[in-house]
Amino acid sequence: MNQETTRPQTPTPVRQFTILLSATRRGARLARLLTREQLHSWGCPSDAAEHVVAELANNAVLHGHVPGRSFRLGLLLSAANTLRIEVTDARADRSPPLHPRRPSAEAESGRGLLLIEALADRWGTDLGPLPLRPCKTIWAELDVPRKR
Repeated sequence: MNQETTRPQTPTPVRQFTILLSATRRGARLARLLTREQLHSWGCPSDAAEHVVAELANNAVLHGHVPGRSFRLGLLLSAANTLRIEVTDARADRSPPLHPRRPSAEAESGRGLLLIEALADRWGTDLGPLPLRPCKTIWAELDVPRKR
């Protein structure tokens, strides 16, 4: 479910990780690797989250890149065991579609948002503050199974 600019109330995080990364392929790869390590240190499953971060970071590099500007990765784990992934880039003028369409079988790209929609329990877009909107944040939330 994609929600543009109207997100549910974000629970107060009990654990939080934020980092600025270069808007390059290397930065996108590093985002995925850092996510794996951070979630491992928190004792959270990371497979779905790694895929979501990989797609969001790659989209930030491909579609949200502004020369000289970085993108930000944020991971927030709430007491309610919700993992919120946030990727902020510098292109508020390029937001993802509310309802991603399946690309043709011949298309070489265009499946990333479908993957996010399949893996995340919720996802959406927040634009930067008014009057200037120099950035946007694409977020995804995953309900993490509780440890037994």
